[in-house]
Amino acid sequence: MIEIDGAPTPRKMDVRLYAYDGQVLVAAARLYQGQTTNFRTPGGGFAPVLVV
Repeated sequence: MIEIDGAPTPRKMDVRLYAYDGQVLVAAARLYQGQTTNFRTPGGGFAPVLVV
């Protein structure tokens, strides 16, 4: 769930870890709605990945 214009809105999430030689190099995430990951969805697009 993310907040858009003050209202909680569901979004799907695609998280990818790019690795080489057993080490993670980059973590990337996208938020989207529907069946395709596009950048036109309000609140969609790239999202930060916080490693805890």
